Formats: sequence, C-alpha cells, structure tokens
Amino acid sequence: MSSLRPLLATWLLLCSSGTAWAQLPDTEADKPDAEKPADTHSAAPIEEPPLTVEPCAQALPALRMPLTFMPGEVLEFDLDAMGAQAGKMTLRVQKQQNGQIPVLAEAQTNSFFSKVRRVRGSATTWLHPRTLRPRRYVEDATENELRRKVEVAFTHKDRAIKVDYQIGQRSKGQFNYTYDKDGLDVAGSIYLLRQLPLEENMSVCFDVYGVRRLWRMQGQVLKKEQVTTPLGQFNAWHLSGIAVRLDRPKQKREVHVWISDDARRLPLAAVGTLDLGTVRATLTGVSRPGEKRQEAGPGKEEMKW
Repeated sequence: MSSLRPLLATWLLLCSSGTAWAQLPDTEADKPDAEKPADTHSAAPIEEPPLTVEPCAQALPALRMPLTFMPGEVLEFDLDAMGAQAGKMTLRVQKQQNGQIPVLAEAQTNSFFSKVRRVRGSATTWLHPRTLRPRRYVEDATENELRRKVEVAFTHKDRAIKVDYQIGQRSKGQFNYTYDKDGLDVAGSIYLLRQLPLEENMSVCFDVYGVRRLWRMQGQVLKKEQVTTPLGQFNAWHLSGIAVRLDRPKQKREVHVWISDDARRLPLAAVGTLDLGTVRATLTGVSRPGEKRQEAGPGKEEMKW
C-alpha cells in the first residue's frame, strides 16, 4: 500500500498504537522488490555487511487482570497525515468465538484524501482471552479498486508466523517469519498494551506483524502526563519507541502512544514520524456496555500534551 494503505491496516498500534505507524511505507525502498520499477542505468550495488536487530532483552511481563475491555466496546479515531485529516478508524471488540476474542478494525480515507488515494479496508485479529496473543489475523483492503487480502497464522510454540497474501489477480504469495520472545499483530497489540502493568522507565519490547512485514518495537514508558483530547482531560502514560523492520533494519519509525491511567486504559492517541511528515490517530468516541457514550462535540479540542 502506498503511504496511506496502512492507515487501514489499523492503526495501527500500539495503538496500533505505535506500531501501526511503523508500517507506513513512505519511500520507494519500502516496496517489495517485485513491485519496484526496473532501473537499467544504475551501477551494481555496493555490498555492505548485513545489519542485524538487537533481540529483546526480556519478554513482556504478565498482564494485569481483569481485562479493561469487553465485547461491545467500540473505539472511534480520527486519522491525520501531514497536518490534514485523512480518514476515520473504528475498533470493535466482538463476542468470543471458539475460545478467542475477535477484534475488528475498519478504516477509510475521507473525501479529501480519496482524491489522492482512495483506501478502505478492515483487519480482524483473534486473541487468546488470557494472554491476548493472536492466533489468526486477516487484512482485507482496497486501494483505488485494487484489492489486497492477507491471512496470517501464528504458531506460538514454534514462534512462527505464516503470511499468505494476494494482490488483485496476481499469483498468491507467502512469507514465513520467526519472532523473538513475543509475536503480536498491529490490531491486537493495542489491547495487550492496555493490560501491561505500566510504570515509569519500564522497558517494552516485542515483534509485531503488519502489512506483510515483521517489525521489532523497542520502547519505554516515559512518564505519566496530563493530556487534553477531544474527549476531555486525562492522566495518561506516555510510551515512546522505535520500530525497526527486521528484514530491512535501516528502515525505522519513531512512535509515541498515550494510554489513559484509569480503569479503562483507553488508547488516547498514537503519533508517528515518517519521511513524509507526522501521522496521528486520536480517540474521538467511546462506547462501552453499561456506560454512557463519550464523543467529541462541535469545536472539539486538539490533542495537547
């Protein structure tokens, strides 16, 4: 997907949150080799020693229980790119199916960005109800009428991720990855982050799948801050990190995520810095069973921290 397709792939994490932004390709080098235009004039590439990515120093800690979310919770976000609103995204927690918690993410560019690139799509992850590790993850996105479908299977005993994908009517393709200590997907990682026992200076490291690639997210809980959002003021934990693409370590993404310090642990915002500028997801609506709906009203305040 070009620079906007991953807006669909969900937030894209950590809140999509942070890792989601990690996936956004913004240079020609991001494209798979098969999709790059041929360059008949370039000289032979200079061989460089292969780069490696530092492994995670430790696995993620045990999760806090009970879960801060439940079936029926709906989170709504505004998506911004380069200072302009680009679209909207919705995350829905669904009823358990076959012992797993499905979470559906849906996103679509608005009429302004659709003039440049029209994107709509969804991603669904199936999470274990106690560990919140994914068993299965699917993406289905259409970019300017070109459909991209991805089916991902996680085998945690082997730390394996199998990716089957198809772009338009092209032949199907497959990738196989091995993760380090924890393997997540961009949609599910949002919910796992909400369950971590966050504290100042805590280190966080895990591998995360999104848009046919595997990234290593290495971050830290900076501190607790008071932030102003379209939904009001919150005390929130500020997480900062760097996502590194494992098969191309020179490709990195800086990400920031804010999670409310209350019983709901809401993902308030995620900000990422790319070559093309800043992208952001901001929470603008919350619906939870048994609670009054929260939504940003007219003249909503921008995110401030």
